[in-house]
Amino acid sequence: MKKIIAVANQKGGVGKTTTTINVAASIALQQHSVLIVDLDPQANATSGMGIQSPKATVYDCLMARDYIDGSIIKTEVPGLDMMPSGADLVGAEVELSNIAEREGILKNIVTTVKNDYQFIIFDCPPALGLLTINALVAASSVLIPVQCEYYAMEGLGRLLGNVDRIKESINPNLELEGIVLTMYDSRINLSRQVESEIREYFKEKVYTTMIPRNVSLAESPSYGKPVLLYNSASSGSRAYVDLAKEIIA
Repeated sequence: MKKIIAVANQKGGVGKTTTTINVAASIALQQHSVLIVDLDPQANATSGMGIQSPKATVYDCLMARDYIDGSIIKTEVPGLDMMPSGADLVGAEVELSNIAEREGILKNIVTTVKNDYQFIIFDCPPALGLLTINALVAASSVLIPVQCEYYAMEGLGRLLGNVDRIKESINPNLELEGIVLTMYDSRINLSRQVESEIREYFKEKVYTTMIPRNVSLAESPSYGKPVLLYNSASSGSRAYVDLAKEIIA
């Protein structure tokens, strides 16, 4: 089993980084080798895994257009490695814009290491810029976190349209891995309504597992840990373990 998954949504604040970190950790703790590639200049996945001031980052790899030895760091979770990000990634889109075949640079980098991992997961920035396009070109599938609110549903349609365009023009192998509902609160009518509408339209492409609003999920990044290591008994931790099992299956 080998999967290269882009975790993407053009809307911010829907749980992309939280999903990336905790799905990756949950998959790794089920005895699978996993690499996180942090493509967001905010570097929240990097800091959320407790990595500070890395010597080399994904930016260095993109500029060199090849894998740089030392840019992959082992994390506290056995079997989970990370290619970290940093603030310098902000300039990558401008610096890469005049390079030929710029949409495929990440794919070339990942090709050099993909045989070392069963899962490679990209944490994409909240925009369909060159970094996200590189992730969608390199990926075999896209996982879309959707917050249970009205405006998130609107953004979902636009994102899927862009995914279809990339599939038609650059990456014909790109598939929808699935849609995961995040920040779900069964006490709120809107959460239940959004769930119902998305499940009705996308059917089996929506994961059974939903990620609840959970204090431990919000707190764990400040400790530089996935929620499984911060509070394994929390509802957020149990939900991501269940989601990981669905993705593996």
